Amino acid sequence: QVQLVESGGGLVQAGASLRLSCAASNVNFRYYSMGWFRQPPGKEREFVATISWSGGSTSYPDSVKGRFTISRDNAKNTAYLQMNNLRPEDTAVYSCAASTGLQPTLSKDYTYWGQGTQVTVSS
Repeated sequence: QVQLVESGGGLVQAGASLRLSCAASNVNFRYYSMGWFRQPPGKEREFVATISWSGGSTSYPDSVKGRFTISRDNAKNTAYLQMNNLRPEDTAVYSCAASTGLQPTLSKDYTYWGQGTQVTVSS
């Protein structure tokens, strides 16, 4: 059974940094694009970042570009999301996901999902 487990969330002040991790098991991790999504309270899930299977290509929406960085370590079956200069509007449950597609930005194109980790940014 494929498992994706996120960690690293927490409560921080605006301007702080957090690094989220997504550990994968029972999956050929190196063959999947990985993505991060978030769901703010009372809102729809939204795309945050995606990375190709090799790690050579990434994509972000304008809302996080320049502040967030996605990366992966295929030897450790782990993806990461480095979040800098956090803002209160970044408050959400962050989930990682795995896709056989080419860096999809739509949640429907991801097959496997973690349960999420809460990130709360106070002003």
